[in-house]
Order: sequence, then C-alpha cells, then structure tokens
Amino acid sequence: MQLEGVTLVERLYLQDSYMKECNAQVVTVKDEKYVVLNRTIFYPKGGGQPHDEGRILCGQNTSRVVYVGSFEGEVSHEMDVPGLQPGDNVKCELDWDRRYRLMRSHTAAHTLASILNQETGALITGNQLDIDKIRFDFNLERFDQEVFQTYIEKANNLFRQDVNVRWYELPRDEALKIPGIVKMAAAFPPQLERLRIVEIEGVDAQADGGTHVRNLKEVGQIRFLKAENKGKSNRRVYFQLTS
Repeated sequence: MQLEGVTLVERLYLQDSYMKECNAQVVTVKDEKYVVLNRTIFYPKGGGQPHDEGRILCGQNTSRVVYVGSFEGEVSHEMDVPGLQPGDNVKCELDWDRRYRLMRSHTAAHTLASILNQETGALITGNQLDIDKIRFDFNLERFDQEVFQTYIEKANNLFRQDVNVRWYELPRDEALKIPGIVKMAAAFPPQLERLRIVEIEGVDAQADGGTHVRNLKEVGQIRFLKAENKGKSNRRVYFQLTS
C-alpha cells in the first residue's frame, strides 16, 4: 500500500548525525513489516556501516526497528511486529548508544585509513564497522605489524587533540579534484550531481555517506587486535575502540 503525493524520503542522518528522534509519516508498508517513511533518522546498512536500530511509536503501539536498508532510493525499516499503515503519524527513536559507538568507530577508521594512505600509499579494498571491532582490508605488499602499531599511535595522538570534523556537499566535478577524496581501491563515488564530503580538518577529506562525530576528541582511543594476509598484496587488520 502507498500514500499518494509524498516526495522522496528526507534522510535526516545526513544532515545531523546527532539527531536522536524525529516525527514522520508512514508512506508505504510491504508485507506488513517493511515500512518506508517520508523522513528518517535511521541509517540504512551500506558503505561498511551497519544499519541503525531503535523503535517507532504510533499512539500507544511501539515497534522495534530490527533492520534498515536502502532500496531504489527509498529507506526501508523492518519492524518486529506488524500494525503500521500508510498515513500513520509516528515518532522515531534511535538506539543512540549503538549509533554513537558506530559514529566514533567510523571517524576512527577514516583517520587511520588516512594515516595509512599517507605513510604507504595503500588504498582500502574493503571495510566493515561492528559494535565490538572495526575491520578494513588494504592493498600493501609488505606489512610490518610493528610499523602498523605506530600508525595506531599516530591516530590515538590525533584523538587527543581538538580537531573538528564536518560534512558538506560539493558539486561532483569540484569534489573529485580534491586529492585523496577517494580512498577505496577500484571504487568511485555514485553518479550524483553533488557528493557528500566528510572532512577531518587538516587530516583527511573523503566522499562518504556515513555518520561521524563532530570532533576527534569524541573518538577516544583505539587498539590493534590482529592482522591477516588475504592474498599476495591484500592485508586485513582489526582494531577497536578501547571503551
């Protein structure tokens, strides 16, 4: 079912990643549990960042958001119980502790990837944020774990400093002129007229659609967990927030 005359979803998490709740209206409901809203604070799984969780309230009824995905330009929220209908006015509440940890982890990953790229020229070939750890793969023929630990220490030093993180949009052609704006190997930003840029001032700038903290001091500290070889020139490392 569909509510007529509703525009594309307003992705509030792109504007303000600190927004914990919002009011919205149900646009469509599929199979009684897949709900599209006209606006949302819930981040859909993508770009290595897991989906958000939380709940949606409608009158006296509450449903848990157990999965969020982006499909054909829409953000679909999977609910744990049926009941929502097109046209319902609802309140969205984010699982903030989960989101904030992922924001800290994502900013930590950008910082470490930038240091790795500056020191070795390596590009990221894969990445995944989880609540308990962060993983990324990179193309580097020779890997020295002791040297990599110095990159961890450089990142931790930055996380002790008052460094602002900001996000904004630029015309695609202008954004792609920025050195290092793409740090994913064999990857290119989506074909959009404007690209969202996440900039760690004086450290890094990347085309990115994820959620981040506003200052490196919010990250805390990270620690190295382990490294694995995933091919001749592909390395995999795991690290995590210390708290």
